[in-house]
Amino acid sequence: MNLIEKISSYEICKCEQIAHVYKDSSITYGELIEKSDAIASYIIDQFGDDKTPIVVYGHKEHEMLICFLACVKAGHAYIPIDTSFPYERVRDIVDSSQTNMIFNVGEFDYKFSDVNVKNYNQIKEILLQYQLHKPDKKYFVGKEDTFYIIYTSGSTGKPKGVQITLSCLESFINWAAKVCSLRDDFNYVFMNQAPFSFDLSVMDLYLSLWSGSTLFSIDKSMTSNLKLLFESFSSSNINIWVSTPSFAEMCLGDSSFNEELLPKLETFLFCGETLTNSCAERLLEKFSKSKVINMYGPTEATVAVTSIEVTEEVAKEICPLPVGKVKEDCRIIIVDEDGNEVSEGERGEIIIIGDSVSIGYYNNNERTEKSFSKKFINGTEKRCYKTGDEGYLKHGLLYYSGRIDFQIKLNGYRIELEDIENNLRNIEFINNCVVIPAIKEDKIQYLNAVVVLNRSPWEKEFKIAMLIKNELKKFIPDYMIPRKITIVESLPMTINGKVNRKALMEETK
Repeated sequence: MNLIEKISSYEICKCEQIAHVYKDSSITYGELIEKSDAIASYIIDQFGDDKTPIVVYGHKEHEMLICFLACVKAGHAYIPIDTSFPYERVRDIVDSSQTNMIFNVGEFDYKFSDVNVKNYNQIKEILLQYQLHKPDKKYFVGKEDTFYIIYTSGSTGKPKGVQITLSCLESFINWAAKVCSLRDDFNYVFMNQAPFSFDLSVMDLYLSLWSGSTLFSIDKSMTSNLKLLFESFSSSNINIWVSTPSFAEMCLGDSSFNEELLPKLETFLFCGETLTNSCAERLLEKFSKSKVINMYGPTEATVAVTSIEVTEEVAKEICPLPVGKVKEDCRIIIVDEDGNEVSEGERGEIIIIGDSVSIGYYNNNERTEKSFSKKFINGTEKRCYKTGDEGYLKHGLLYYSGRIDFQIKLNGYRIELEDIENNLRNIEFINNCVVIPAIKEDKIQYLNAVVVLNRSPWEKEFKIAMLIKNELKKFIPDYMIPRKITIVESLPMTINGKVNRKALMEETK
């Protein structure tokens, strides 16, 4: 039984089980499956055997999940687009995908030629017209067919669509379910922080649907209002927390973020950013009954491919934290600039090989050929992906060292911005930080460290800045020490829950 068939089976055995909670509304598995069947039947009537991807536009509405499932039941990959995307990005994705249909759950008022746009009211009409219709299983997306396409930023300024097959997704789910020790006899509540257009959401969405559990979606308005967010947490019964580390850091800024607020929380799953030792230690202190799991993986390798449980011992003794051991059906190698595999402990580019790797970028052969290749492993051909991430392997564990494209040159020196950030976090009174280049006339003039303290300022800002610089001298050479230190109460975040470096650069000009 594949993933689509398994989810469909819950119409009978878990008909009344809540599948999704959003704001004050919920939908059962019975409703989710019946409605996705109806829309799938409509899609099949419209397109038959045509498998062109379908765009689903919205935020966290139930209809997003309904349309996702409807698309794959009708044999089409879906492309999630969040309402936070500006018009230009939406237009670029529509143009790139050459889609014929958009389910407009979020109710944009854009005009696209030659695209059938179904707004919210029209979707409701389809549900009524095709009520109780069931699609033929022969149309279901197959193992090697594309299940979803997530568009990520491209260096050209145009987004690129990462194609993930059903086989890739099932490989991830089967592994991740073991990582967080999901039990067959338990209905979990998964927290959904990331928008569905960000691949981190795949972790909570499909682990939840695969296990017949409940997805508890946090609305974007809640993430900017801790009081409202924590009120929703108090009645959520969340068991498994899925987010970026920055989102957890934000919550830790409030003393009431502890196991009294979330008494049923069992596991924190982190991916998408660097998890700091400080963050892990504070979580383990405030949530003594919960596990903290650090994971790593790019969109092109289906969410995550490595994991490690960060215990109190690991958090105290290993700095920086490893991102873990690679999953069984994948392999990681580290290569130098010439593509040669390096020795253990030596830094280089992270290459991922195996069943989780995407089949490439949609309608973009040139970029696919640059980033993807194939390699024989034990006589079997496997897909490979050049991540653009730097890291190293030590004792079977992967350590992430930052983006290769976060390397800059300042006064002739090559500097890793994330190297400075990791050393800033070694300073006991710094909670979090970002180092950004100050650019004038297309040239980097100096570095600015934006820091969040873990206690109220006890001196004037310039004196704290001098103290930080003196502490940094213990770890890094003078040419890497930021000229400017900016102290802030919190770091701005993107809608995906990552630190918004671009906003910081604008604010600190």
